[in-house]
Amino acid sequence: MYESYYGLSDKPFRLRPDPHFYFGSRGHKRAMSYLEYGLAQGEGFIVITGDVGAGKTTLVRHLLRRIESGQIVAAHLVNTHLNADDILRGVVAGFGLPYEDAASKTALLTRLENFLRSCDKQGKRALLIVDEAQNLTPRVVEELRMLSNFQTDEKSLLQTFLLGQPEFRATLHSAGMQQLRQRVIATYHLGPMDALETQAYIEHRLLTVGWKGDPAFSAGAHASIYGFTGGIPRKTNHLCDRLLLMGFLEEMHAFTEADIDTVIRDIDQEFQPSGDAAPAGVPFVGPDAEHAVFANQYPALMDERMLRLEKSMGSVLSILKKIVRAPNHAIDSESP
Repeated sequence: MYESYYGLSDKPFRLRPDPHFYFGSRGHKRAMSYLEYGLAQGEGFIVITGDVGAGKTTLVRHLLRRIESGQIVAAHLVNTHLNADDILRGVVAGFGLPYEDAASKTALLTRLENFLRSCDKQGKRALLIVDEAQNLTPRVVEELRMLSNFQTDEKSLLQTFLLGQPEFRATLHSAGMQQLRQRVIATYHLGPMDALETQAYIEHRLLTVGWKGDPAFSAGAHASIYGFTGGIPRKTNHLCDRLLLMGFLEEMHAFTEADIDTVIRDIDQEFQPSGDAAPAGVPFVGPDAEHAVFANQYPALMDERMLRLEKSMGSVLSILKKIVRAPNHAIDSESP
């Protein structure tokens, strides 16, 4: 909707992770260095933590784009609400192997080991990426650690990246995780961007889809965006997407601090249990806060909902414009 209005080739602020829009902040560059170091080692576990929406998944997808597909065979697990038995099925399925017909855990392990050895013979490396690792129980983490025992005389057959929210560090440092900690070769916490990086991030995503300065953002607008989002990429995407939608509907080509505050109030009101508005810039926390959690956990669905909203609002706007532009006599002629 607003893409054509602003001359953009695509939506710049989608919520779902997209390596095409990868932005190398200082934190992301350091995290990338740890991932690349881990890949060079070819064994063990790499742990990357960060707050919700910090860009962990985008980071890994960007890394995989830079690697020749013939070198790495990757499995990406995103559903981690699994028990110790199901996690193995998830890993086997993640590598594209059949798992429904396996009669036992031993059969699944044998199938996985044969696959890993086949990859090694072909000169390929197997990489397991586990997202939302904070949901893993200690038993499930132990099952993943056991998979690292697959190896030849010269090398490990499976390497694992664990991506999770900060609370995963509590699991990692708990009493029963000593053997796992011994196999972690690098760990990094991905923090938020600072104010200057947040502005550069916004401009980078706009430039990626052909932005030529329309719409313009004042210094106060950028400061207000950072004040609300705290430098978290996904929150920044959500706010800026809503801002551009408002700009399209109101036919705006420049945004100020006041415009940002207007959108922030709209967002806050959506999560209010009553008609009372929260102060601008202060997200509501209460019984309806699960909607915010839903937005964090299911960004693709939120993108779809926003697209439907845009289409609906666009239709209404088109009708209103036709009514406004219609000659007065045409309207009068339909009167009784």
